[in-house]
Amino acid sequence: MSTPTPGSVLRGAVDLSSLRNRPQPPAAPADGSAPTAAGGAPAPSLVFDVTDASFGQVLELSRSVPVVVDLWADWCGPCKQLSPILEKVVAELAGKVVLAKVDVDANPQLAQGFRAQSIPMVVALVAGQPVPLFTGAVPEQQVREVFAQLLQLAAQHGVTGTVPVDGAEAGSEEPVEQPLPPLHAEAFAAIEEGDYPRAIAAYEQALAENPRDADARAGLGQVRLLDRVQGVDLQAARAAAAAAPTDIEAQFTVADLDIAGGHVEDAFARLLDLFGALPSDERAPVRERLLELFGLIGDEDPRVIRARSRLASLLF
Repeated sequence: MSTPTPGSVLRGAVDLSSLRNRPQPPAAPADGSAPTAAGGAPAPSLVFDVTDASFGQVLELSRSVPVVVDLWADWCGPCKQLSPILEKVVAELAGKVVLAKVDVDANPQLAQGFRAQSIPMVVALVAGQPVPLFTGAVPEQQVREVFAQLLQLAAQHGVTGTVPVDGAEAGSEEPVEQPLPPLHAEAFAAIEEGDYPRAIAAYEQALAENPRDADARAGLGQVRLLDRVQGVDLQAARAAAAAAPTDIEAQFTVADLDIAGGHVEDAFARLLDLFGALPSDERAPVRERLLELFGLIGDEDPRVIRARSRLASLLF
């Protein structure tokens, strides 16, 4: 997972040249049917889908207002966790940023242009130029920080337009955000400082006080994963796992990296293979890690359902 740090200058880390000049569908009118960024191109809404064919309009829009591009796929569990966070933070910014969603399976040219080797992948467009932000699911507070840096970067390049929000004029005051519960606020502050153990402790205390706190449970799973993969060298981790197929910690590390990179099925398969290869009295930690990752991805996800079925078959 990359550290989300937009640079002080625009960087051409992805090649969008093949998508710049393709024929575009007619632009939506700016007569109320589509909001228009102040001084710029029309935007269909604050959050909208973009395709290989319509991408040229998004590039043009980015000359007026920063565009955040969310590259996702229906099968990607971390994508399903991250997308609602992106949409929430975009809504809070009240038209200062728009969110363009790209289904990489349906739009292979965009996926190739952005070099989307793993998803979720989040990139910004400022004045038609790409600005890499981060890959993998990150906590909400970290998303807010990255977007704040993005707005500063956009302002440096003269991209300061806004898109009208339904029921409000562009440039109106942002809605007042409800304060977080104290332990959640403590966790977010710790994440902001990179102190993941302190964030874990705060979420664990929140769950001890209220075991039904779904937000704390989700946050705990995410920050535990972030803590485990922080600073891990992917190639070294894979080499260690390949050299020791039944080393639990080595396999755990690669499975965590796969989850963080959106390779959910690979992570589950690795841990289920490990579970099946171990003696019955050594399996408990693997089962516990699988259950933790199932909760992180979501019990209704088809990949979780299939993995649970295989786990059950290995148990009996």
